[in-house]
Amino acid sequence: MTSMRKCVMAAIMAVMSVAYAGASRIDTLVVDSKMGKQVKSIVALPYDGKATRSYPVVYLLHGMYGDYTDWSSHTGCLDRIAAEYGVIIVCPDGENAFYFDSPLVASSQYETYVTQELLQAVDSKYPTIATRDGRAITGLSMGGHGALWLAWRHKDLYRACGSMSGAVDIATGEKNNKYIERVIGTDPRQWESHSVTSLVPTLRNGEQAIIITEGTEDFLYEQNMRLHELLREAKIDHYFVLSPGGHTWEYWTSILPHHLRFFKQYLP
Repeated sequence: MTSMRKCVMAAIMAVMSVAYAGASRIDTLVVDSKMGKQVKSIVALPYDGKATRSYPVVYLLHGMYGDYTDWSSHTGCLDRIAAEYGVIIVCPDGENAFYFDSPLVASSQYETYVTQELLQAVDSKYPTIATRDGRAITGLSMGGHGALWLAWRHKDLYRACGSMSGAVDIATGEKNNKYIERVIGTDPRQWESHSVTSLVPTLRNGEQAIIITEGTEDFLYEQNMRLHELLREAKIDHYFVLSPGGHTWEYWTSILPHHLRFFKQYLP
């Protein structure tokens, strides 16, 4: 990033700090999970103090080697972003488990955790619009896979979904990934059935609003182009955006507002 761009970004952040000072906050939510451990999430709230209305919720998933603090630390202003778009943003921890329910590891049931335990905890603690129409989910890389995996397997829970640089075809794109081997084993059939691309035949057009964004310099480019083509062949409407960028936080933080603007069209 050039020094001029850094100065411009600093100026923008300073203005945002003034605009949203005292109007938003960051919480850390701890859930005693049935996985036998406590799991933390960052919750970015568009209000500070007592809320005067209910808010839609955007679940925002991290990538491999990351954790629940990633989005907050890399944006530096996740609460102000929540205030700007009028949503509650929830960033759960997913370890390196691709947001599956593992048939092998009892402490790695992240599909059930996110769709049941975390959802219930968020809806009980915060003033959410606790219906399908009040929820969206997206994420980066492993989290992009996770967001589509959870949304497409639980269509009753999410009105809209998205993926940024998603690792959407683990069967062909993640062959040497030891973290996936740990949670679902080495059987190629398991890898195929746990790939987001395998879920396309289960979709019906118009069921959910879908946004997929990918950088033209990303090493996952081919996977995302294949998913785009599968959706086109299945006649599933989706918003697909290619733009310059790699598998980097510079790209993900710049594309996040695009996802939030897209979701805002469909959430109350």
